[in-house]
Amino acid sequence: MAMKDKRPPQTTPVQPPEQQRYADLLVWSTRAGLVVVLLGFVAYVSGQVAPQVPLHRLPELWTLSLDQYLAQTGTPTGWGWLSLLQRSDFFSLGGIALLAGCSVLCLLSLVPLHAARGDKAFVFVCLADAAVVLLAASGILTGGH
Repeated sequence: MAMKDKRPPQTTPVQPPEQQRYADLLVWSTRAGLVVVLLGFVAYVSGQVAPQVPLHRLPELWTLSLDQYLAQTGTPTGWGWLSLLQRSDFFSLGGIALLAGCSVLCLLSLVPLHAARGDKAFVFVCLADAAVVLLAASGILTGGH
């Protein structure tokens, strides 16, 4: 005689639309960032795309102070690296910046959902969180450029 299963039936939890949007966008943006980092790395080590700092010079440069490294490599400070995204080593850095900025994109994508529902507090929180991350990345608070 078969025994009855007394466990409740399994149900799939339903996520609120804002949680699903955040999660979906986070998955795709992190994947994109990882692809950019990987492509930049492959381009760098293969020599297919010219770098700012050639791979063979790295061991000699690792022993330098930051000021000496910047002077010898011509590497800009602050946001100047954006002008070098066509270089394989800086293309990878762009992927890292994309990964670091994923949360901002996800937060900003929630603003229209919360605004449509009239959730002003959540709109403010999303915008404030995004603003804090962008302000920190800007270097304004630390004197960066």
